[in-house]
Amino acid sequence: MITQQSEFATALFNPQSAIPDNVTSHTTRQPVKRFAVYRNNVVVGLINTLKAKFPATERIVGEEFFAAMARIFVATYPPRSKILHTYGDDFADFIVAFEPAAELPYLADVARLEAARTRAYHAADAEPLTAAAFQDTDADRVGSMRFTLHPSLQIVCSHHPVVTIWSMNAGEWPLGPIDDMQAEDALVIRPGLDVLVRTLPPGGAAFLYALARGSRLDEAAAHATDRDNRFDLTANIAGLIASGAVTHFALAEDRTS
Repeated sequence: MITQQSEFATALFNPQSAIPDNVTSHTTRQPVKRFAVYRNNVVVGLINTLKAKFPATERIVGEEFFAAMARIFVATYPPRSKILHTYGDDFADFIVAFEPAAELPYLADVARLEAARTRAYHAADAEPLTAAAFQDTDADRVGSMRFTLHPSLQIVCSHHPVVTIWSMNAGEWPLGPIDDMQAEDALVIRPGLDVLVRTLPPGGAAFLYALARGSRLDEAAAHATDRDNRFDLTANIAGLIASGAVTHFALAEDRTS
């Protein structure tokens, strides 16, 4: 059975492959035309899935270029899961190696951000903490805090102004020239119904990664400062709370708070 499925999948995504011998019609002849129609419908359906998942990426390169690129991706990387919204999570890696897109070095990171938005959208729900939840915390013990981050939280690091580029091509901001081409790291999160995309402040990505690993607040701050001496702890904590990135916190002596 596995061999038959493998042969069918190979024929489905490679138009040069012959129809498997076990595929027949009611006339007992191989349904060449019907299989070709089915093959085309499957490929077109997957291309449309990518179009829906990467609208800003498509807008940057144009419909024709995107369709051609997506068709090659579909033929090379057919779905390996029945959960269709995960399809294309590796599209950004494909773009990196896709020579015709080499003149757009930021394109893969835009695709990574869009894939992160889909993952955030389908992540588990959780109620984020507000600033009021921290009001009674002893100031002397703040450094010992450990945070539980929202399950939808995604981080996309880039050497390019990825949030600015995505925002302009997703209809969030008006299109225009980008005078500052400095790197931007993105926070992607869905604290409620909508997925939010925010630019992380300097050192913010390193800070979040450390918190996600279970580091104490003071340890995460030290790590972030080592990575970027512009790191501002107060601004980063305020940003996390404002974006709904924290769902629980605990002091060092009590991991269950």
